[in-house]
Amino acid sequence: MINDNSPCRILIVDDEKSMRKNISDLLITLGYETVEADNGIDAVREFEENIPQLVILDIKLPGRNGLEVLEKMKFISSNVPVIVFTAFGTSEYAMKAIKLGAFDYMEKPFELDEFVLIVERACEYKRLLDEVENLRSLVSESANQNSPNTIIGKNAKMQDIFKLIGRIAPTDATVLIYGESGTGKELMADAIQRHSAIADKPYVKINCGALSESLLESEIFGHEKGSFTGADIQKKGLFEVADGGTVYLDEVNNMPQSLQIRLLRILQDQSFFRVGGVKLIKVNVRVIASTNKDLEPGKTNSNFREDLYYRLSVVKINIPPLRERKDDINLLLDHFLSKYSPDNKLVPSEETYKMLHQYYWPGNIRELENTIHSAIVTTNDGILNIKKLPMQSGYYEEGPSLLSYIEQGLSFRETINMLEESLIKEALALNDNNQTRTAEYLKMNRRLLYSKIKGNKS
Repeated sequence: MINDNSPCRILIVDDEKSMRKNISDLLITLGYETVEADNGIDAVREFEENIPQLVILDIKLPGRNGLEVLEKMKFISSNVPVIVFTAFGTSEYAMKAIKLGAFDYMEKPFELDEFVLIVERACEYKRLLDEVENLRSLVSESANQNSPNTIIGKNAKMQDIFKLIGRIAPTDATVLIYGESGTGKELMADAIQRHSAIADKPYVKINCGALSESLLESEIFGHEKGSFTGADIQKKGLFEVADGGTVYLDEVNNMPQSLQIRLLRILQDQSFFRVGGVKLIKVNVRVIASTNKDLEPGKTNSNFREDLYYRLSVVKINIPPLRERKDDINLLLDHFLSKYSPDNKLVPSEETYKMLHQYYWPGNIRELENTIHSAIVTTNDGILNIKKLPMQSGYYEEGPSLLSYIEQGLSFRETINMLEESLIKEALALNDNNQTRTAEYLKMNRRLLYSKIKGNKS
């Protein structure tokens, strides 16, 4: 395991004596040297007096929290890798730790094999980069510390995303975020910007699916006075307003091809013309884009330009739908209970937990949040009961077979109508209730879809 004659010396910082001892015994058995500290003050003192090759650091410490200790250690010697332990389920601690220079982080309890592998990698990293400065902290720890838009998730896929965000945020890399509607793409974009080196610079957003082509062009690139009817004044576009900062393009998959060409030029050389303008405008802007359709060439029949896709997806983040991260449902439930009922002690029933985990969640986290909010405002007995949750029975993964509806007395036509209604509702949820996009998604005439929606409501 250890190839040279001088074993990697590891500082273990944790206020739990049994945890320190278990980790130390394991590492000594594997050939490492260890030293221990049970609080942040002693840890920093030991670090400063005897620089180790690796630090294993618990975030939750008495006297001085782990993030402060990490920052102090990085100030003293930036090239010592630090592995952070956290018992928190939210992402902010993890991303701040990575941003401050942590080599990696793990949640307690952890798998021994994974822990040993990370320690091996960290010690090798220290050997290779012993005289190279590590990434400095680019955003102060206090910046946006109390942001309400915390991303929550302990799911393994989400943890990988948090680590990726922590590593790419300080760079100027263009990012493409892919995920179904309601998965939190904008929150991811906000997190990248919040932890970036330009967090204090302009941050502008635009929904590419909410405006007509002409209005979208004017909003993005700006226009000169008199360039079209109604252009009474010169207007700066979003890229001009965001110069030095970040632009977030939501639903970029809905951008018309004519504008895709113009966006490609901005990504290539950071320059553009206003609508009706002849002066070339140069900007320095980081672009983050999101899409609810996978734009990777060959995966979908899309009008999206292949060259633009590759320019946008320098880093691609795939957010899993809620049905693929159901181990986060309880965390999200607690978060929304605290958000919408901070003074009440609502207790979810066992049936509520069961049904929340059985449900398919076509609208993802947005639907879960709306569901919990609705249940809270209609509860008056202190018990959050599944009967108060506005969910459709057709979306349960472990529901009855289709023949059971016939056995319950429904006719063939009634069963088909019920399934059709469920299909339309799910498609609407996936497309933010936009009927035009839903009709395209279902490959049906928009007027037919409208008549069916109207019929279902009547």
